[in-house]
Amino acid sequence: MNTTVLNNRIMNAPIVPGVTVESLLKALIVAAVLIFVGELSKKAIIRASKETEMTWILNEDTAELVFKLFVLGAFIGSLYVLGIMKVGVGPTTVGNLTFALGFFYISYLIAKKSKEYLIQTRKEPEYAIKANLFYYAFITLAFFIALNIAGVIGELGALLAAAGITGIVLGFSAQTVVSNFVSGVFMHFDKPLKIGDAVQVDGVQGTVEDIQMLSTRIRTWDGTLVRIPNQKLFNSNITNLQRYPVRRVDVKVGIAYSADMRKAIEVIRKTLDEMPLVLAEPEPWIYVDDLGDSAVIIGVWAWVPSEKWFDVRTQIVERIKRALDEAGIEIPFPQRVNWFASELKVKVERDY
Repeated sequence: MNTTVLNNRIMNAPIVPGVTVESLLKALIVAAVLIFVGELSKKAIIRASKETEMTWILNEDTAELVFKLFVLGAFIGSLYVLGIMKVGVGPTTVGNLTFALGFFYISYLIAKKSKEYLIQTRKEPEYAIKANLFYYAFITLAFFIALNIAGVIGELGALLAAAGITGIVLGFSAQTVVSNFVSGVFMHFDKPLKIGDAVQVDGVQGTVEDIQMLSTRIRTWDGTLVRIPNQKLFNSNITNLQRYPVRRVDVKVGIAYSADMRKAIEVIRKTLDEMPLVLAEPEPWIYVDDLGDSAVIIGVWAWVPSEKWFDVRTQIVERIKRALDEAGIEIPFPQRVNWFASELKVKVERDY
């Protein structure tokens, strides 16, 4: 027996059924080459990340992702060379299962990378919610596509139907949680408020501290924390006190009937003109609003920056009071005139 024949017999000798020494060596070579190329690609990406401004895509995480893809390719290529890909596993094959797992793994890495990118580039909490929604939607879609690649989607139909019935039962039992979650998703796209806004919701006034998928937290003016379920929040009238850059201050001022109304209006107008945070456009509006029981009511409208609304309103009230006092315009106390149907007789007793 010559050496060539002996070598052929050794190379073709089965190690396990269907796997020979030759196919095993080829599989190892394929795996080694792909892993080596993956390592070179990883180093090249890391080196390029230090010389480019596109660090959002060329960085160590991307390099690690590319390397994992090559390792996955090495595993699949080795199975293909060994001839294991065609081995049947129930209604499908090892090849289908391998490609399905590989597809799902790659999708998971891409979804994770995209989620981290969205969170890192946008620090606002609402973008974290958007990143999580994208992540779970992408993973869910990839899961069903992977089942289709694996060729087992038909066999899982009954299982999915049973899971759907179970989900309906659980949905009824956790209706409040689901409603809060769905309301949180709708509020994210509707955007009636954001972190830091001054709001009034269902009798609660304060600053929005946090927006979660199930509830929203508001820090009230007296420093307490109020948690409002998103379902209740979504169905309530939300008054956003800082949605727009400017907001109107409304003040009512009462002056005596004996006072000069025109003079009072001019004094108030001059006072507002001297305040730098009172906007000239829209122009302040000062008008006679009502004839009260004890005073002539003058209405004052002034537009100010929303974030300074409370401070400016306090200053407006204080300065108007001081200006009217200096101008000698009386802000009267409540007065009443009593009429009697018949003449009153008063008896005066004196002590001697």
